[in-house]
Amino acid sequence: MLPRYGAGALSDVVPSALAALGLEGERDLLGLPPADRYVVLLVDGLGWHLLHAHAEDAPFLTGPGRIRRSLTVGAPSTTSTSLTSLGTGLAPGRHGVVGYTMAVPGTDRLLNTLRWDTTVEPLVWQPHRTAFERGVSAGVAVTTVSRKAFRGSGITVAGLRGGEFVPADSAGQATAGTVEASRRGDRSLVYLYEGDLDWTGHREGVNAPAWRHQLSAADSFAARLRASLPADVVLLVTGDHGMVDVPPDARVDVDSAPELRAGVRLVGGDPRLRFLYTDPGDSGAADDVVATWRERLGDGALVLTRDDAIAAGWFGEVEDRVRPRIGDVVIAALDDLAVECRREFPMEPLMVGWHGSLTPAEMLVPLVIAG
Repeated sequence: MLPRYGAGALSDVVPSALAALGLEGERDLLGLPPADRYVVLLVDGLGWHLLHAHAEDAPFLTGPGRIRRSLTVGAPSTTSTSLTSLGTGLAPGRHGVVGYTMAVPGTDRLLNTLRWDTTVEPLVWQPHRTAFERGVSAGVAVTTVSRKAFRGSGITVAGLRGGEFVPADSAGQATAGTVEASRRGDRSLVYLYEGDLDWTGHREGVNAPAWRHQLSAADSFAARLRASLPADVVLLVTGDHGMVDVPPDARVDVDSAPELRAGVRLVGGDPRLRFLYTDPGDSGAADDVVATWRERLGDGALVLTRDDAIAAGWFGEVEDRVRPRIGDVVIAALDDLAVECRREFPMEPLMVGWHGSLTPAEMLVPLVIAG
């Protein structure tokens, strides 16, 4: 499934909300109702297919008329990329956060976007004005409500900058902070992040009872939030990706055979959408790596050169400064496959649920509207 940039993607949510708030120059691509106050709740790991499969555990989110449509996230379907798309209103090829881990051009280093290398300046990595900043400039009271540890983090500065930041490390703090922020100014926009569903899916899997209990907790949180917000607030609930369980026997380690490492100098991305960076001095290295990995994975994955993946529209329009951050070879897992790199990422074998690829289970998220 290819991303629907500009035609029903996660990157369309905040620009559409700004348009619904009455801002000139913004386009309401999602048909949101006009209002003076919007709250956008992003539940990390809330996939369209998962929500429908377990609707009985989420009676509020799946209530009559609430699920308006599905949205695609961008590629890869991973948190740091999706959050930056949400905050900027841009496709990954423009904002430049094209993966969980990606090469720092001109070096042999990876940037881990959830930890962020302090030698990489977020404002240089992602220089475009965010949708939140556009809202502030137009007089909207913009607030981010998220965990205290995320204040000033690289991904927050790169993709979510603009407005006030309210720290909230518990459901009670998040609810109270969001309600108060929603009342600010004549027009308000609040972005609220909830991450426990994703954490549970990674460690327990989406087919585990723990995941369903956590979905129920997220649903109850959203219901409590809606009941606590002023009546004139429109609440939007969405996700940043879905998730699939990957059994141990469906995993391939990059270091499991010498030929899989041949020509590969650096491994990035996610297990479900792996970036392989080749020797820049070898013009034919990428084609050789593609041939090797296609033979190894067969129909279990799409294995493309960077140029072919860009041409296929995976990342949207790709700026020249962003191009070298994408792997020379991109492996998008299908079915329940994962390509691990246990030497560089020793935690990968410990995870049960994964996301990042282009399957509908990972790419589709719901747009829930609770007015």
